[in-house]
Amino acid sequence: MYLTFDIDCIDPAYAPGTGTPSIGGFTSPEALALLRSLRGINLVGGDVVEVLPDRDPSGITSLLASHIMFEIICLDAAQRV
Repeated sequence: MYLTFDIDCIDPAYAPGTGTPSIGGFTSPEALALLRSLRGINLVGGDVVEVLPDRDPSGITSLLASHIMFEIICLDAAQRV
């Protein structure tokens, strides 16, 4: 499985730097819990899309995106042990 995580699904209070903000979207903890629940999938790759740093001077969207990518990498690593 290839996993694409679209940051648009996160509520703009947690990720304002995106092209299509989703009011009422996931919180950061909910998104990370969702990714962690995928442990054991047959992952072959992944990415994070729709991050627009210029729309988020505080940088919280980029920080969350990097944490999400870390979780995707951990999913890949978990299947190799």
